[in-house]
Amino acid sequence: MTPPHISDTPMPKVLLTTVDNVFNWARKSSLWFLTFGIACCAIELISVNMSRYDLERFGVIPRATPRQADVMIIAGNINKKMVEVTQVLYEQMADPKWVIAMGACAVSGGVFQEGYNVVKGADKVVPVDIYIPGCHPRPEALMHGFMKLQEKIESESLKDRRMTLADRRIEIAKHV
Repeated sequence: MTPPHISDTPMPKVLLTTVDNVFNWARKSSLWFLTFGIACCAIELISVNMSRYDLERFGVIPRATPRQADVMIIAGNINKKMVEVTQVLYEQMADPKWVIAMGACAVSGGVFQEGYNVVKGADKVVPVDIYIPGCHPRPEALMHGFMKLQEKIESESLKDRRMTLADRRIEIAKHV
């Protein structure tokens, strides 16, 4: 039996990458979402954290405070008296922050869109990054939404992100 051949050339221990790649990898691998279930879609939001789906394997962890969260999941319809609360919670989140609209009610008002007190879409209140349609969307759909958000985070640059955040805040202020 001959011993394995050991090369005399040193193995390279240098990894070359960009700052954007490092930050985007860290951001997409540790998404902490705000537990903000407004209506019946919150049941699906809760179930995606149970052992059957285990969202934590993607680095997605629920947080109960907006100051520690960087993703807001709007699970359900937003009534007009919840608009200010939703905006305050969004503003308390640290930048960079992302929003997922989960369910038909959060996306467009759903079956309640004819009501006088229902906002017709979460994008009228806060800037939405990912839309998950359905009534009720399955937990797999929310997991797919998180994977799409991770792809979006991976493809953006720090410089572009700063510019779009300012533009989005101005655009939301015009709607309200």
